[in-house]
Order: sequence, then C-alpha cells, then structure tokens
Amino acid sequence: MSEHSAPTAARLFSRVAEGHAKFRPCYPDSLLDYLAGLAPRRQLAWDCACGSGRATQGLAERFVSVIGTDLSAAQIALATPRRDVRYQVAPAHESGIESGTVDLVTVAQALHWFDLEAFYAEVRRVLVPRGVLAVWSYGAPDIEDEEISALLEEFRTRIVGAYWPKERRHVDNGYADLPFPFEESSEAAPAFKLEICWSLPQLLGYLRSWTASEAYRQATGVDPVLLLAARLVHVWGEAYHQHRISWPLRLRTGRLAA
Repeated sequence: MSEHSAPTAARLFSRVAEGHAKFRPCYPDSLLDYLAGLAPRRQLAWDCACGSGRATQGLAERFVSVIGTDLSAAQIALATPRRDVRYQVAPAHESGIESGTVDLVTVAQALHWFDLEAFYAEVRRVLVPRGVLAVWSYGAPDIEDEEISALLEEFRTRIVGAYWPKERRHVDNGYADLPFPFEESSEAAPAFKLEICWSLPQLLGYLRSWTASEAYRQATGVDPVLLLAARLVHVWGEAYHQHRISWPLRLRTGRLAA
C-alpha cells in the first residue's frame, strides 16, 4: 500500500465527515455481540479508524472502556462523547495505547487504507494474549426494487466508478486478498448485514458521503448525486416513502497467539 494512502484517506474522509456521521448506517447488535463474545475479556476495546464512532458506541455497551482512534480530526470531532470512550486523533500504526492491554481491536471499512505491516505490528503490541483482531467491510447497497437497484449500480460503477480510490477493490472482495497474519478460526462466522429503511433524501445523503461522489464533485464541479436523483424520482414513489436497503458484511477475525 502506498505511503501516501493514509494522508489521502484523511483528506477524503474529512471532506465527507458530516455525511458519514449523519447518513452511514450503524452496525448490527448481532455483530458486536459476536465480537465481544470472541474477546478473552471485556475490559478494553480499540476501534481503529473509528470515524464518527459508529462501531465505537456499540462496543462501549459491551466493554468496560473503549478507545476510538482516527486519522481525521474532522471525523473525531463529530463523535458522540461518552465517559467510557476515549477518542483521539492517531494513525493506525501509532495508537499510543499501552502494550498488552487490549482485548479486541476492530477495523470497520478501513483496513484497505493502512500500512498493513506497521498496523499489524501495532496490533500485536497492544493485544493481550489470545486477544482478537476483527476487520470487516461492506460493498454496494442492495435494494429489492429492480429499477432502483439498476440505477444505483449504474451510479456506482459508471457515473462515479472512475473516481473510487484504487484501494476500494479490497472492500468489494471482503479483504480476501489482504494478508492477515493472525489465527483465523476454521469455523465460518455467522452472516451479518447492515439493514435500514430510508426515504429518498436519506439515500441521496448517503450517496453524497461516498468518497467517489466527493472526488467527482471536486474534479468536475458537478454534484453527481443530482444526476442520479433526477432519474430516481421517477421510480422511487413518494420521496418520503421508505425502501429497505441492506449491505452484506464481510468479516475476518483472528487471534494473537498466546
């Protein structure tokens, strides 16, 4: 991964920080319960690249304390404060966390940005023996209406397709091609998915939070979501009618050897 990936990611996500905080769906309780159940203890979790705290807040319901770190100060500024959560601006490979204290490290939709060798060294440093690293990603949204689904796929692949960062391919394949030097279980994890009911304005807000949408706007001066909206209004129904949208999650977990 390029040494410039982290600064690039920070710039991209700072530009869409508000959209991320407002429109990105929360992770399901079933996922967080499963991960907490894998941890050897429930004392301390580290949510790396936490953004505005989507997973961090849920982890705080399951661990005594949580540390959320992100390279983007704009993202951290939008996180909801909690007494049992400490947010800090820090790169993935320099968390500042005390060695051998973390029971669970989580990375949601961000592993593809990291210097993996340096990050994995940091994970090994901070985890307790048999501590767990969990990373997950989700790709394109799925919606039951075929016309809407076709328009969303055209938007993702054709309209803003050229503006996705090259690292995005790792999200789409669930990080299957990235090294993961931890003890992975031979048992398959349960299937998890994000699921939400949204109106058309909410969906458009989510699409504006895509880094590719922002890159398109920066390059052309045109909001690409408006191009899609002009077509979606004809197939959506009433603007505030809600459609169910889901994203299958791709999860990898591994333990630190004792």
